[in-house]
Amino acid sequence: QVQLVESGGGSVQAGGSLRLSCAASGYTYTRYSRSCMAWFRQAPGKEREGVASINRYGRTTYAEFVKGRFTISRDNAVQTLSLQMNSLKPEDTAMYYCAADLVNYCEGSGEGLRYWGQGTQVTVSS
Repeated sequence: QVQLVESGGGSVQAGGSLRLSCAASGYTYTRYSRSCMAWFRQAPGKEREGVASINRYGRTTYAEFVKGRFTISRDNAVQTLSLQMNSLKPEDTAMYYCAADLVNYCEGSGEGLRYWGQGTQVTVSS
């Protein structure tokens, strides 16, 4: 069965950096490489929002609030999705989730995506 496990979250001061990782298991190489993968976040009392995505063709999308600060990448050989977060702001504080599915696009809210990780907490202090 497919499982996604996030890591790399923690507490950091405003302006700092964190690198999140999402390790997958249960995929064949082919199925993983054909998956669209994405990062989402949700703060208490707020709706889940898309952060960044990358599909099977290497096409990336970013939410406006992270453009120029975050970078999404994937390594199909080791089935790992990453999110490099720089210039962090207090408003970036949230639980961050990775998700995946065998679809061509996975930008947006993530509704309908098949596989989800348990989340990793990111806290940015001012």
